[in-house]
Amino acid sequence: MNITANRSFIKTFRPGDPEFTIIDGVMTSPRAGFEISNNCPAEYKSIFITAINAGWLKPVAHMHEREVLISGLAR
Repeated sequence: MNITANRSFIKTFRPGDPEFTIIDGVMTSPRAGFEISNNCPAEYKSIFITAINAGWLKPVAHMHEREVLISGLAR
């Protein structure tokens, strides 16, 4: 039996990683975040906010290596 390992070209970025933040000279923004709808019941919003603040729920961004390379060249 032959097993072939393929290399993934997808990079994952988390808060604290240098690539997680986008800086264009005027504005700084995280690559990923959370948006809670105004229609979301207050009880759920409270649970989400608690989970985010406790570190149980974290934003994560994924980019292809080519996108990372191009964004690095644009700096």
